[in-house]
Amino acid sequence: MRKVGWFLCALLFSGNVLAVDGVSFELGNGDQTDVVRAGVIWNFDRQWFTGGDWMVSGFWEATAGTWKGRSSAGNNQTITDFGITPVFRLQQKTPAAISPYLEAAIGFHLISPTSVYANRRFGSAFQFGDHIGLGVRFGEQQQFDLGYRYQHLSNGGIKKPNQGINLNQVHFVYHF
Repeated sequence: MRKVGWFLCALLFSGNVLAVDGVSFELGNGDQTDVVRAGVIWNFDRQWFTGGDWMVSGFWEATAGTWKGRSSAGNNQTITDFGITPVFRLQQKTPAAISPYLEAAIGFHLISPTSVYANRRFGSAFQFGDHIGLGVRFGEQQQFDLGYRYQHLSNGGIKKPNQGINLNQVHFVYHF
């Protein structure tokens, strides 16, 4: 896991990667687990379905965070989580003062350790993380996002056990 951390640090501080478009923060919980994450965002250079008032765009989101187990089953652990996710967003083509959006994503996470408490084990460090979300973008320059995400993480059956976890999250972004 330490090698992965060094790799992600090297990636984040190399070349054009420094030209991030925003930073993100998440707080959430689910399945007797609390989650805190911070991340950086790089906007896609493309937009799709731009013919009407709405369009699809998106961004890459790289995150680092922790999960803390709080189960009465015992053996509560703190998990370190690194993720990279392409996020696709349906949003208004011409933003209003408060612009709603819907989003969906499937990304990749590395976690360590692979158990958050006694009866919640994930089988492998590699996890798929998918989410759906909704929110609003606002501010004079549309620089703020505030939204809700429902996220599911599991290893997709790669290795047993594959108990997975479901999380409810409040997501905040500041766009540069």
